[in-house]
Amino acid sequence: MANSKYEYVKSFEVEDGLMQSTWIVIRIDGHDFQRLSLVHEFMKPNDEQALNLMNSCAMAMLEEYPDIVYSYGFSDEFSFILKKTSNLYQRRASKIVSITVSFFSSLYVMKWKEFFPQKEMRFLPSFRGQIFCCPSAEVLKDYLVWRREDCHINNQYDTCYWMLVKSGKTEGEAQSILKGSQKQDKNELLFQKFGVNYEKLPIMFRRGSCVLREKVEEIVKYNQVGDPVRRIRKKLIVDHFDPDWPSFWKRHPSLINELHIPMEDFCKVWSTKCDYVKSFEVEYKLMPSTWIVVRIDGHHFHRFSNLHEFEKPNDKQALKLMNACAVATLEEFQDIIFSYGVSDEYSFILKERSQFCQRHASKIVSWIVSFFTSLYVLKWKVFFSREELKYPPSFDGRTVCYPSVQILRDYLSWRQVDCHINNQYNTCFWMLVKSGKTKSEAQYLLKGTQTQEKNNLLLQQFGIYYERLPVMFRRGSCVYRDDKVGERKWDTEGGDPVPRSVKVIVDHCDIIEPGFWNTHPSILEN
Repeated sequence: MANSKYEYVKSFEVEDGLMQSTWIVIRIDGHDFQRLSLVHEFMKPNDEQALNLMNSCAMAMLEEYPDIVYSYGFSDEFSFILKKTSNLYQRRASKIVSITVSFFSSLYVMKWKEFFPQKEMRFLPSFRGQIFCCPSAEVLKDYLVWRREDCHINNQYDTCYWMLVKSGKTEGEAQSILKGSQKQDKNELLFQKFGVNYEKLPIMFRRGSCVLREKVEEIVKYNQVGDPVRRIRKKLIVDHFDPDWPSFWKRHPSLINELHIPMEDFCKVWSTKCDYVKSFEVEYKLMPSTWIVVRIDGHHFHRFSNLHEFEKPNDKQALKLMNACAVATLEEFQDIIFSYGVSDEYSFILKERSQFCQRHASKIVSWIVSFFTSLYVLKWKVFFSREELKYPPSFDGRTVCYPSVQILRDYLSWRQVDCHINNQYNTCFWMLVKSGKTKSEAQYLLKGTQTQEKNNLLLQQFGIYYERLPVMFRRGSCVYRDDKVGERKWDTEGGDPVPRSVKVIVDHCDIIEPGFWNTHPSILEN
């Protein structure tokens, strides 16, 4: 396929490969789960079903990604540790964090009814991701102790807080009583006031959950004389342990082997001051005063579209689903000023002065991709009422900075040119295949053809005028706030004025020529 004059914008993409021979830790953390738990009336301080849902998602992650050695989680977070030799997604930070967070989000929404059959999802879950690289066994161990300590501190505080509130204290009074209290003070408060022995609370609440593969011996069949034939297999299990207990690691030697850490290292006394591991977070802060583009693409969507029998070359309902997700994303994130989408991809433009997530790349891309993925799963039934989702969809994301409006417009022009090139080719390809050609024959016939030749092929062989095909197929979709629609009501809380009631619309327009931008100058105004 031909290249366009706008291809140069790809040079602004930055490589974000992670150091070799280090353990990669992906930390996935729920965003605004305090609100989600209130809306869905989770039990306080711990909702066992909500924790089991998180554990189930973590187990599915290990099933999907063999490179994940094991994971540890509590409350609304999970950390996934990849083996030291992993080359997952070529160790590119943006791909690793976006796809894994997207997949986890998809799982959470799809599994919701399994754990909450009587509750409709009324608040969309989303997650943010971080990447840590641990260069030594000591740092990896201390990372685990750091998360374990947070689990204990948070759970002990929350247990005291909610017992006080349930006993009649206001939230402010409960906070005042607990201010400055130490671990022993909280234990005594629970026992003396409420008769609660903290150490006898459910272990999952106090220690969190670990998901790992355990070697087990199973009967796989019976031989001719009826004797069982046994094989050693790896089975996923959930455990609740203290990661600084040598007994746990001695019980799971296969885990030590997968981590490539000598057993004696895990039997030493572990550190108690582990906050320093925060400095091992891999974080790219995006350049100030540049336009941020978050581009998301369907991950393995060729397989996904085939399995769900999407219409070829374009499935109108699938495109409408993508557009609906883009509209909701603009409604949620006020810093996104414009988006453009085609097929299974969408580009979201953040305003030049945006301080969204303090311009931390992994947080920006993972949060937006997570939110979009959750929307995609939740809205699936609106557009495919008779088709069940057969497996969790996920999206790949990246962030790119562009220093000027002109280069930003060239980026959008590049995507629209690609839309035309790909759609015209795919239209010809699938018409040939549907007419009886094999896929190889169709590819051979189209090899080296130019735009006009493809137009002639469609018209002469199939009676199709390419320019009369639906404009959404040919130009893609633009999603933006139309300041000519709706009453303007300004909200200045927490930042720049934002026209809250301005309607977000979907349009299929030419964004290569200046006409659209001249008609809507406010979109790219500073």
